[in-house]
Amino acid sequence: MEANVQTHLKPMTSEEVTQIVKNKEPLFILDVRNQREFEDWKIEGKSIEITNIPYFDLLDGVDLALERISQDKQLLVVCAKEGSSKFVAQQIVEAGKSNVYYLQGGMKAWSDHLHQVKVYEDSKMKVYQFIRVGKGCLSYMIISGKEALVVDPARMIDAYQQVAQQEGVTITHVVDSHLHADHISGGKKLADQTGAKYYLMKSEGAVFEHEPFEEHEQIVFEQVHLQVVALKTPGHTPGSVSFFVNEKLLFSGDTIFVGGLGRPDLGGKVREWAKDLYETVYGKVANIADEVIVFPAHYADFNKEMSQGGYIGATLGEIRKNNEMMHNKQEQDFIEAMVQSANAETPPNFEEIVAINKGIQEAVDERQQELEIGPNRCAIHHTA
Repeated sequence: MEANVQTHLKPMTSEEVTQIVKNKEPLFILDVRNQREFEDWKIEGKSIEITNIPYFDLLDGVDLALERISQDKQLLVVCAKEGSSKFVAQQIVEAGKSNVYYLQGGMKAWSDHLHQVKVYEDSKMKVYQFIRVGKGCLSYMIISGKEALVVDPARMIDAYQQVAQQEGVTITHVVDSHLHADHISGGKKLADQTGAKYYLMKSEGAVFEHEPFEEHEQIVFEQVHLQVVALKTPGHTPGSVSFFVNEKLLFSGDTIFVGGLGRPDLGGKVREWAKDLYETVYGKVANIADEVIVFPAHYADFNKEMSQGGYIGATLGEIRKNNEMMHNKQEQDFIEAMVQSANAETPPNFEEIVAINKGIQEAVDERQQELEIGPNRCAIHHTA
């Protein structure tokens, strides 16, 4: 991006912002949403400097903004949908500031953007990670031969279908590690459109037809053997599972994150589910080797949790070393720590999102997008 020579207003896409955050490039953001929206959720990154001035405070002129923005960094003006940021950014350009951009599609586009990266490849399979940077959500595609399996798909299912087309493969299996509370799953819709089998734990309470993991403790296709882990010992929800693939990769859902563990309090049974989570971490997962790579369903800090390979993930050994809740905790101590963390803020609109993911309730696309606005709040972080 030739920012040093740009003297007029230009759009910046969510993918361009993602690359700036990923590469830790300097960027100054002027967020013109109201203060409550800004404080709840914003674009963050190690290289990002940000300030908030509500749009209505700039209607009579941008002098206040000119006083607070950086004069030597490229400037990105951000609002909810694009219009307000474009108006303010144009005034800043007319006031003489160069290197000025507005976020194309606003924070709604940022929330929906999926950044694709190849995270693993060997003679038997290839794996892509889809990073939803604006939400901290992660999904995956495992490709082997002419088939593909998608893990925890977002509702923007075109992204997975495009990759499948580019790779010349057919999506034959779709799995959700649990019934998501912070975003709407694209799993059922993707399966319906592709003819794939859709898998979810029956105990999660979905009312639509699906393949229950209670009857499928493994999925085999081409050269991939996927083992369903923690089938009887959930943590984050009653039916949380992880997927152990070819004894090399662990798709850990909302059970184990790079910097924390899944929160067991959303169902109002924190002690019971914390006990289940303890049995998962210190039981079945304890038997998995340190060199296995863990790919979670969420992350909290893009730069901190990103590996040297440019993806969110780490070996199980690294996670065990850095996560104090996995350091030989006694069961009661573990449970008490989870109970104390249970006052964390719940995911926005999680009850309505859960109802939609169960198939009990329906929502048009615009409503689904509105429900998802904001950060994910599905982890309890205990990094040593």
